[in-house]
Amino acid sequence: MGFLKIPGLGKVHFHEYGSGNKPVLAFHGYGMTGKQFHVLKDSILTQYRVYGFDHFFHGESQLDSWTEKQILSGMPRAMVKAYLDEWFNIYGKQRVSLMAYSIGANLALILLEEYPELIDEIILMAPDGLSVYKGFHFLLHKPVGKYFFKRVTKSKWLAPALLKNLKKVGFIDNSLYNIAYNEIDTEKKRLDVYYTLNLIRLLKPDSDKVAKLINQHKIKCTLIFGRDDQLFPKQAAVFFIAQLDNADVHEVPLGHWLVVPALDEYLSLTPGHFQRREGLKER
Repeated sequence: MGFLKIPGLGKVHFHEYGSGNKPVLAFHGYGMTGKQFHVLKDSILTQYRVYGFDHFFHGESQLDSWTEKQILSGMPRAMVKAYLDEWFNIYGKQRVSLMAYSIGANLALILLEEYPELIDEIILMAPDGLSVYKGFHFLLHKPVGKYFFKRVTKSKWLAPALLKNLKKVGFIDNSLYNIAYNEIDTEKKRLDVYYTLNLIRLLKPDSDKVAKLINQHKIKCTLIFGRDDQLFPKQAAVFFIAQLDNADVHEVPLGHWLVVPALDEYLSLTPGHFQRREGLKER
């Protein structure tokens, strides 16, 4: 483990694990840390050395004296580029791969835009950033939505009541309800949600440009979706997928909570470059 010291931003903490020798920079989903991918021990971790970064308001990453006004204004895209610049300062400039889950995909896709000539592979799981998610866009960019988001964050009862009603009308399923409820049941957790989503509000990759760069630089692209995911389903990414020359696309019998031992088992037993050697022999 270690820290990237990014001028004007702060200290980005990262975890280092995996028995492989190919470096992959990894970005986790909301409510987790850079250790999230450790469950993929029989598939991805046998081939890669993972450098998993903690998002701010998660794990041990710390903003450098940012005010609330700065946080709500959002983190500039140029600061994402600095993640890889600073990692190169420690480990030397070299080819790397990228891996991300959910909201973490926004950072990975921006790094691909900035350094396409140095990216071997990108692995995205239930990714945000391939299309506009209208719910987040409303809360983070529309005046009414921003006001509503702030009110919900400050209220002890409004957020739980809203979630219950969203579940009641079928807008979210029981899995998403449980995930969301566990992240808003205290004032600190609600503030962490509010600050996290506002901090990354400007980090929106250009999906058309990303697709062109993947094709141009022949970057290996693996996309994994949960069949029952109501947040970032495969259907939301079909236009992006159609632009790719040779993507490896999987839809697994899981929901949005995707980075779990069941995914590791699926990847390790499914023919492809994540399949473990024992599985190849068995088949």
